[in-house]
Amino acid sequence: MFRYTKFTAVREVLVWVVTLIGLLPLYILIATSLKSDQEALTSSAVAPPSGLDFGAFIAVLTSTGRNSIPMSILNSVIITAGSILGLVLFGSVAAYVIARRTRRWTTITYYLVLIAIILPAQLGTVPLYIGARTIGLTGSAFGMIVLWVGILMPLSVFLYASFFRGLSTEYEEAAVIDGASPVQAFFRVVLPLMAPATGTVAILAGLIVWNDFFNSLIFLGGSTTQTLPVAMYTYVGGLVSAWNKIFAVVIISMIPILLFYMFAQKRFIQGFAGGLKG
Repeated sequence: MFRYTKFTAVREVLVWVVTLIGLLPLYILIATSLKSDQEALTSSAVAPPSGLDFGAFIAVLTSTGRNSIPMSILNSVIITAGSILGLVLFGSVAAYVIARRTRRWTTITYYLVLIAIILPAQLGTVPLYIGARTIGLTGSAFGMIVLWVGILMPLSVFLYASFFRGLSTEYEEAAVIDGASPVQAFFRVVLPLMAPATGTVAILAGLIVWNDFFNSLIFLGGSTTQTLPVAMYTYVGGLVSAWNKIFAVVIISMIPILLFYMFAQKRFIQGFAGGLKG
């Protein structure tokens, strides 16, 4: 029988205190975004807004020009979706070959993938930018997609390879016996079984690409193809920053990725559970 003791009460109070502390940044984010320009600069960050002022949201959603928030949202969606599609397609194929082949070069390639995950991508920013500019990949959504597919390919290959090694070859053999080609067996039988791994790759890559500021600033700087984090920087000034508009953009940027996570969270949890089990 459960007994409610003093220790239980103290533990519950501590849990509530930790929860409230964890929710404090979210409260400041929402409260500041609902303040007017003047109130956001003069009032305390933890003070509630005097009234529900949606002017910051209206201002950022109706902005125009090179750093237009609606256009930046569209650019971020295109770059993120294209990167995820490329990572799922090319990453799964590469990982399948590495996992199924027993030759020496596949083992060496797998360890090179692990090394690529450990090495920080910022080390190659300068030569990568020079190369991308030479072949005309800077300042465009397609160039950013190619960039992200290359940067995150080791992570995608590593996650898929871990799952492929735990998958029996009986599925491919049965498909081949039924008359399917190796390509058909992969895309119609094997890849659908990798739904947990695909969900894991999609969410991890989506979070990284969607929230990126550094690479987008470097490779898209000066162009009309600005992503949401870069466009958000428009409201940061040297003397005065429009914090209500900045926080409004942050809230707007959170909505698509939260909806995507809610849609794919089942596969994401299955992917981590499968990886830990393997």
